[in-house]
Amino acid sequence: MKLYYLIFCLLFITISNSQVTIKQSKNDNDLKLSAIPYYSFGKGVGITSPDSLFQFNIRFRLQNRVTYIDNEDEKPLYDGQIRRLRLRFDGYVGSPKLLYAIQLSFAPGDVGEIKEGENINIIRDAVVFYRPNNHWNISFGQTKLPGNRQRVNSSGGLQLTDRTINNTRFTIDRDFGFQVHNMNEFEDSFSYNFKAAVSTGEGRNVTDKPDDGVAITGKAELFPFGAFSRDGTYFEGDIVREKKPKFMISGAFQQNNNGLRTQGQLGNDLFEARTMKSVLLDAMFKYKGWAAMTSYMSRTTNDNAVTINPLDNTKSNYVFVGNGFDYQVSYNTKKNYEFIGRYSLQNVGNDIEIRAPRTKQYSLGLTKYIWEHAFKLQSELTFDKLYYFDGTTKNNWYFRVQLEIGI
Repeated sequence: MKLYYLIFCLLFITISNSQVTIKQSKNDNDLKLSAIPYYSFGKGVGITSPDSLFQFNIRFRLQNRVTYIDNEDEKPLYDGQIRRLRLRFDGYVGSPKLLYAIQLSFAPGDVGEIKEGENINIIRDAVVFYRPNNHWNISFGQTKLPGNRQRVNSSGGLQLTDRTINNTRFTIDRDFGFQVHNMNEFEDSFSYNFKAAVSTGEGRNVTDKPDDGVAITGKAELFPFGAFSRDGTYFEGDIVREKKPKFMISGAFQQNNNGLRTQGQLGNDLFEARTMKSVLLDAMFKYKGWAAMTSYMSRTTNDNAVTINPLDNTKSNYVFVGNGFDYQVSYNTKKNYEFIGRYSLQNVGNDIEIRAPRTKQYSLGLTKYIWEHAFKLQSELTFDKLYYFDGTTKNNWYFRVQLEIGI
C-alpha cells in the first residue's frame, strides 16, 4: 500500500511543477452535438477539404488506473488496467448541416468478454445528424439516449474515477434509433431543451434478438439562470469557475416495451420479455469553483421482475428494479486541485430483495486538472456497505489512482 501512496505523491509533485496553459481559439469549430456529448478542451486533429465539402476530425482518450481492493471476507487484491481506450471520429459530409460521429472502444472493460456467435462490442457510437440550425438536432444511428445527467456526460468528464452505483444499475445508456433534440440555450436568460428518442430498447450492437417492442424516451432540461459556460452541463465540477450562479434541473422518462435484458439496454439476457419504466431526475449547480449534483433514478416492470427458464426452472434471471439517490459536492481551487465528496443510496425492489443487497456508498476524491478534463490525475477512496435480506451486512472498500489523457 505504501508503494501506491509514494507513486501517487510523486505524480502530484511532478504535475504541480509543470503547469500547462493553452488558450482556445474563439473560432473553435468543435462539434457540440447534444446527442453524443464528449468533453474536450481541445478539438482533436482535423482535416477540411479545400472546397469545404467534408470535414474529418480525430480524437483519442485513454484512462490508466491502479486499484487496491479490500472486500470483507476476501483477500485484499491489486488491480491495474487500461480502463478505457477510445477513438472518436466526427465531421460533416457535403454540408456542415449533415454531420457524423463515430466512437470506437478497445479496452477489455469496454469490449467485454468475447463469446462465440456474438458480436464484438467495439462500436460505441455510429450516428448521423441533421442540424438545420442551432436549435434542432435530428439523428439516426447508435448513440447515447437522453437519460440521466451522469450517463449523458462522457466518462472523460467525471470528477471521480467512475460513475455511481445507481448509474451502473439504473441508467438507460446507448441504443439504436431516431432522436430529435430542440435546444434553446442562452447565456444569461432562462433556457430549456427538449429531447425525444425512439429506439430498439436492446442496447448497442445487438443483431440477433429482434422483438416486437421499442423504447420511447423523453427528456426536459431547464436552466433558470441561463446556460452554463462552455457547455458546462456536459462535465462535472466547476473547472471554468462560473462568475454567476448556474443551475439546471432535468427529468427523463423511458418506457422500454418487451425488453430482453436485465437492465433494459444493458445486462444479461432475460428468459421472458418485460416492459420496463425508468424515471431519471437530475439537478446541477456551479458557482466560483463550487459544484453540486444530485440525482434520482428508478426502474419498475409491468410484471414480476424475476424470469424463469422454461426448460429448467432452477435457473432464473431478473430485471434490476428499485431506485437510488446520488449526492455529490466539490470545490475546485484556483490552482485546479479539486476536492470531491459523494454519497449514494441504492434500494432494490420487493421482487428482488432476496437476490440483491441494498447498498450505501461513500466516496472521497482529489483530482488535479492539468489540462482541464482532457489531462488529469485522479485519486479516489470509496467505501461500500451492503445490506442483505437476511439481516447480514458486508463492508467493502477500494483506493484508486487514475491518469487520463486525451485530445
